[in-house]
Amino acid sequence: MTLSQSVRSVLSKYATFTGRATRSEFWYWILFVFIVSLVVQLLDGVIIGPLLGFAPFASDAGDPLSMLVGLVFFIPNIAVAARRLHDIGRSGWWQLLIFVPLIGFIVLIYWYVQPSQEDQNQFG
Repeated sequence: MTLSQSVRSVLSKYATFTGRATRSEFWYWILFVFIVSLVVQLLDGVIIGPLLGFAPFASDAGDPLSMLVGLVFFIPNIAVAARRLHDIGRSGWWQLLIFVPLIGFIVLIYWYVQPSQEDQNQFG
Protein backbone atom coordinates (compact mmCIF):
# COMPACT_ATOMS: atom_id res chain seq x y z
CA MET A 1 0.00 0.00 0.00
CA THR A 2 1.32 3.44 -0.89
CA LEU A 3 1.09 6.64 1.13
CA SER A 4 -1.76 8.04 -0.94
CA GLN A 5 -3.68 4.74 -0.84
CA SER A 6 -3.25 4.61 2.90
CA VAL A 7 -4.49 8.17 3.41
CA ARG A 8 -7.50 7.53 1.16
CA SER A 9 -8.26 4.29 2.98
CA VAL A 10 -8.06 5.81 6.45
CA LEU A 11 -10.07 8.90 5.52
CA SER A 12 -12.73 6.81 3.76
CA LYS A 13 -13.08 4.83 7.01
CA TYR A 14 -12.98 8.02 9.10
CA ALA A 15 -14.81 6.59 12.12
CA THR A 16 -14.86 2.88 11.29
CA PHE A 17 -13.65 0.88 14.27
CA THR A 18 -14.36 -2.52 12.74
CA GLY A 19 -12.25 -4.47 10.30
CA ARG A 20 -8.50 -4.61 9.91
CA ALA A 21 -5.68 -2.27 8.88
CA THR A 22 -2.38 -3.57 7.55
CA ARG A 23 0.98 -2.48 8.90
CA SER A 24 1.68 -0.38 5.84
CA GLU A 25 -1.70 1.36 6.04
CA PHE A 26 -1.15 2.23 9.70
CA TRP A 27 2.45 3.43 9.40
CA TYR A 28 1.89 5.40 6.21
CA TRP A 29 -1.01 7.12 7.98
CA ILE A 30 1.26 7.94 10.93
CA LEU A 31 3.86 9.34 8.50
CA PHE A 32 1.18 11.45 6.78
CA VAL A 33 -0.09 12.84 10.09
CA PHE A 34 3.48 13.64 11.16
CA ILE A 35 4.24 15.52 7.93
CA VAL A 36 0.94 17.42 7.97
CA SER A 37 1.43 18.33 11.63
CA LEU A 38 4.93 19.59 10.96
CA VAL A 39 3.78 21.76 8.03
CA VAL A 40 0.81 23.11 10.00
CA GLN A 41 3.00 23.99 12.98
CA LEU A 42 5.34 25.88 10.67
CA LEU A 43 2.36 27.74 9.18
CA ASP A 44 1.11 28.54 12.68
CA GLY A 45 4.48 29.89 13.71
CA VAL A 46 5.32 31.85 10.58
CA ILE A 47 1.94 33.09 9.31
CA ILE A 48 -0.96 32.62 11.74
CA GLY A 49 0.86 33.74 14.92
CA PRO A 50 2.07 37.05 13.42
CA LEU A 51 -1.39 37.66 11.89
CA LEU A 52 -2.83 37.37 15.39
CA GLY A 53 -0.31 39.87 16.72
CA PHE A 54 2.22 37.48 18.24
CA ALA A 55 5.91 37.14 17.50
CA PRO A 56 6.80 34.30 15.10
CA PHE A 57 6.77 30.96 16.94
CA ALA A 58 5.63 32.62 20.19
CA SER A 59 4.65 30.01 22.75
CA ASP A 60 1.59 31.99 23.82
CA ALA A 61 0.15 32.24 20.27
CA GLY A 62 -1.98 29.15 20.85
CA ASP A 63 -1.36 27.45 17.48
CA PRO A 64 -5.02 27.51 16.34
CA LEU A 65 -4.40 25.77 13.01
CA SER A 66 -2.49 22.95 14.70
CA MET A 67 -5.30 22.44 17.19
CA LEU A 68 -7.86 22.30 14.39
CA VAL A 69 -5.84 19.71 12.46
CA GLY A 70 -5.36 17.71 15.67
CA LEU A 71 -9.11 17.64 16.20
CA VAL A 72 -9.74 16.58 12.59
CA PHE A 73 -7.23 13.70 12.87
CA PHE A 74 -8.28 12.58 16.37
CA ILE A 75 -11.03 10.10 15.40
CA PRO A 76 -9.23 8.60 12.36
CA ASN A 77 -6.10 8.05 14.49
CA ILE A 78 -8.06 6.08 17.06
CA ALA A 79 -9.99 4.18 14.37
CA VAL A 80 -6.92 3.12 12.36
CA ALA A 81 -5.11 2.09 15.56
CA ALA A 82 -8.10 -0.05 16.57
CA ARG A 83 -8.16 -1.67 13.12
CA ARG A 84 -4.39 -2.26 13.33
CA LEU A 85 -4.83 -4.02 16.67
CA HIS A 86 -7.66 -6.08 15.12
CA ASP A 87 -5.23 -7.11 12.38
CA ILE A 88 -3.00 -8.82 14.94
CA GLY A 89 -5.94 -10.37 16.80
CA ARG A 90 -6.32 -7.87 19.65
CA SER A 91 -9.23 -5.73 20.68
CA GLY A 92 -9.11 -2.01 19.91
CA TRP A 93 -9.66 -1.36 23.61
CA TRP A 94 -5.98 -2.23 24.15
CA GLN A 95 -5.26 1.34 23.02
CA LEU A 96 -6.09 2.38 26.57
CA LEU A 97 -2.65 1.04 27.51
CA ILE A 98 -1.33 4.43 26.39
CA PHE A 99 -2.46 5.74 29.78
CA VAL A 100 0.03 3.45 31.56
CA PRO A 101 3.17 5.57 31.76
CA LEU A 102 6.04 4.42 29.50
CA ILE A 103 5.17 0.71 29.50
CA GLY A 104 1.85 1.19 27.72
CA PHE A 105 3.51 3.13 24.90
CA ILE A 106 6.22 0.49 24.48
CA VAL A 107 3.71 -2.39 24.39
CA LEU A 108 1.53 -0.59 21.82
CA ILE A 109 4.50 0.18 19.56
CA TYR A 110 5.52 -3.48 19.78
CA TRP A 111 2.03 -4.58 18.75
CA TYR A 112 1.79 -2.01 15.95
CA VAL A 113 4.95 -3.39 14.28
CA GLN A 114 3.82 -7.02 14.44
CA PRO A 115 3.00 -8.75 11.14
CA SER A 116 -0.64 -9.25 10.21
CA GLN A 117 -2.40 -12.51 11.00
CA GLU A 118 -2.63 -14.38 7.72
CA ASP A 119 -5.92 -16.10 8.40
CA GLN A 120 -9.29 -14.73 9.38
CA ASN A 121 -9.69 -13.79 13.03
CA GLN A 122 -12.65 -12.63 15.09
CA PHE A 123 -12.27 -9.11 13.65
CA GLY A 124 -12.37 -10.01 9.96
